[in-house]
Amino acid sequence: MASAAIFSSLRRRRSPSLEAFLAPVDLSDVALVQTLVSVTAEIVSSFSDRLFYFQRRNSRSLVRKVEVFLVLLESLNDSAAGSTLPWTAVICLKELYLLLYRSKILLDYCAQSSKLWLLLQHHPISGHFHDLNQEISTLLDVLPIDEVELGEDVREQVELLQRQARRARLLIDEADEELRIQLFSFLDEFEMGRVPNSDDVCVFFHQRLGIRDAKSCRHEIEFLEEQIVNHEGDVEPTVSVLNGFVAFTRYCRFLLFGFEEDEVEVGGQQRKPRKGLISQEIAETFITIPKDFCCPISLDLMREPVIISTGQTYDRISISRWLEEGHCTCPKTGQMLPNTRLVPNRALRNLILQWCTAFGVPYDSPDCTEASAESFAGASPSKAALAANRATAGLLIKRLAEDGSTCGQTIAAREIRLLAKTGRENRAFIAEAGAIPHLRKLLSSPNSVAQENSVTAMLNLSIYDKNKSRIMDEEGCLGSIVNVLRFGHTTEARENAAATLFSLSAVHDYKKRIADEEGGIEALAGLLLHGTQRGKKDAVTALFNLSTHTENCARMIEAGAVTALVSALGIEGVAEESAGALALIVRQPSGATAVGKEEMAVAGLIGMMRCGTPRGKENAVAALLELCRHGGAAATERVVKAPSLAGLLQTLLFTGTKRARRKAASLARVFQRCENASTMHYGGLGVGYAFAGNSAANRDTSFVGDVSVQMSISVPVL
Repeated sequence: MASAAIFSSLRRRRSPSLEAFLAPVDLSDVALVQTLVSVTAEIVSSFSDRLFYFQRRNSRSLVRKVEVFLVLLESLNDSAAGSTLPWTAVICLKELYLLLYRSKILLDYCAQSSKLWLLLQHHPISGHFHDLNQEISTLLDVLPIDEVELGEDVREQVELLQRQARRARLLIDEADEELRIQLFSFLDEFEMGRVPNSDDVCVFFHQRLGIRDAKSCRHEIEFLEEQIVNHEGDVEPTVSVLNGFVAFTRYCRFLLFGFEEDEVEVGGQQRKPRKGLISQEIAETFITIPKDFCCPISLDLMREPVIISTGQTYDRISISRWLEEGHCTCPKTGQMLPNTRLVPNRALRNLILQWCTAFGVPYDSPDCTEASAESFAGASPSKAALAANRATAGLLIKRLAEDGSTCGQTIAAREIRLLAKTGRENRAFIAEAGAIPHLRKLLSSPNSVAQENSVTAMLNLSIYDKNKSRIMDEEGCLGSIVNVLRFGHTTEARENAAATLFSLSAVHDYKKRIADEEGGIEALAGLLLHGTQRGKKDAVTALFNLSTHTENCARMIEAGAVTALVSALGIEGVAEESAGALALIVRQPSGATAVGKEEMAVAGLIGMMRCGTPRGKENAVAALLELCRHGGAAATERVVKAPSLAGLLQTLLFTGTKRARRKAASLARVFQRCENASTMHYGGLGVGYAFAGNSAANRDTSFVGDVSVQMSISVPVL
């Protein structure tokens, strides 16, 4: 049946009514006919005068057929009162009900879909019209016309429609096909490295498609992007081709219509994006990882999914760590594991790779070979899409460089932000084309939307490693980012500035420069204490990165970062990273002294050892150990006398991760020395210490200089 093809490939933004799939039941003959008259009349009234930009001939032909059915049904309605229709006629009428609803959906689809999408789907949609015509022909062949009471004129119209339906062939409109070929020719131009002639593009959009303003062009872009989200790969065009046309249409939007005020409203408020589209300000389809792609242990995107004996799938690193810690149960189900064999889940890995490739998410699977990557080349950005995006970036940067209204520059910054959201290629050529100096100027804009877009664009560009040096080498750029962090107009701007500093601080040589920037660490500390949950996360990751540089210790103490990190030990979501940063800071004598002076430091770290995540416990015990090593006798005494620490240490010695056991064993040795020196007794630790002394503690000597702290942080793309 054609209906299956229609509902599987014509992707709807709203689910069709349930009535589209269910024929009416338990209706009398009269009620059935009256229902069909109502449905048919609705189709005729809705579409008889509707202007179809494409599929005109197919649409009008279908509407004319429905008009004949309306005449037939009205005749039956007039003559069937008080009479009973033949059972064969009732069956045909119920089938007609389904056919009419499928016709309504197809006509509505052609009337409401974007023009570019209708061109791209020209052949499949023409095929759907032909399938419906074949169903009409079959229905009319079995409809018992001679067994129902019809007027002679009505009977003649039905018989004429029957003959026409039998003779009908697949109709592909030549004018529409010519436009479709021309549309693909523009993409071919980009594919070959050439920018299409602007006059030809103007004629195509203005005269041939009737797209005459920025709003209409934006609607086309959003509709195509929605098809990318919904695309299942069963119907051409592929995601790669769709990406190419989105890039081409975006280029035409700015080439033909400039920077009209269709995206930024009066007063600097941004136009509310359409929910669910890739082009929205923070696209959920980009930043939300499908649940099945996340490891149940780490909740992160799986890089190497493996199946354990219970049938559950985990990321190899996470489940291996679980098993190394001595667990013999499935983390998700609690079942005992008959064996510890890990079987690669290649099917899921390929799905994850396809999703990451389609949406520009970096995927560094250990066994992701070039061959497997090439298998999803269809989802990769095409040459045409890259060339069109490059041309668009040129227009946007040119607009940023011009003096004029802030509105146009704001729109340009927003589009650069969106272009830089995905793909290292996009981030590379945007920076190469000179966007960074112009974005830097907008960082100090009094317009809150312009500032927010520019700092977020800077964040997205900084994810590409080569752009980090471009940003840091741009005079005044670092200072401007810090100023947004300190005095930004919006919360999101300040948070994104913090995330940008974290991204830049991935380069060791930049950590000192960032820390020395006036007010930067103070602002990060303030955001950690008083920001939103996301702001706290951005701030703590930036502070952690800065704390890995030994020369930043004094600056972080002076700026109040130590106090903020200690306070954050009790904040869910950032406690783990806070403990990690403190573990690094206390390695310096001055840092240990500063942490030792914080009254809640030891208590906070003890609390994390009790209730923290496995990594949080690692960082907490590491921080306490380093505090004893570098904080002097007073700090050591505070740690040793901490209540409940003894039991927590013993628990870690047996159930902690490898690193946690190692650090706990070393801290236990500190206890032993204190016990021998002051004859203090800590009941219940003897067995644990003996175990530690015979195993992990002896191995810890090679890790005295170990500065590794467990972190699982990624730079957000916004």
